[in-house]
Amino acid sequence: MWRNVQALCRISQRTISTASRRQFDNRVSENQKLFQEDNGLPVHLKGGAKDSMLYRTTAGLTLLGTMYAVYYLLVSSMPKKPN
Repeated sequence: MWRNVQALCRISQRTISTASRRQFDNRVSENQKLFQEDNGLPVHLKGGAKDSMLYRTTAGLTLLGTMYAVYYLLVSSMPKKPN
């Protein structure tokens, strides 16, 4: 059993240390230009359609959650009628 643990340790170290690293393009300057230009949009919508959908989904879920919470506060505040 100890040999299996040692072998597993060697394999895990080997795969982590020899994994090829992906090279990503540095697009920081492009994003800085995009977010710093004055086009009248708020910063949370300057990313385009993806940001707009994310914003609308978040706002919708927040609204639904608030309505759900208020509904159950109202329901729980009403006494139950005895049968």
